[in-house]
Amino acid sequence: MKIGILSLHLIVPGCSSLKQKRSFIKPMLYRIHREYNVSVAETGMQDNRCEVLISAVFVSNKAGFISKNLQRIISFIEDHFSNFEIIDQRIEII
Repeated sequence: MKIGILSLHLIVPGCSSLKQKRSFIKPMLYRIHREYNVSVAETGMQDNRCEVLISAVFVSNKAGFISKNLQRIISFIEDHFSNFEIIDQRIEII
């Protein structure tokens, strides 16, 4: 069994409060979970109103399959959530 972890550091421009930031992030997390059947959550920078760290976890028996699906999530965010800017991305397979 292999476990893939995708960590994304995003900028959320134009947020004036933490409540507004979370209102932008929540629909994105829901759609990622629904489209790709992964566990996804805001895992860092909860107190920063302009940046967010999200993580997605995918489990499979093939590392290549995991990597391909996690790359698709990155493309999905770039295509459907253009108001977010990806600063850093990391895929780790355990």
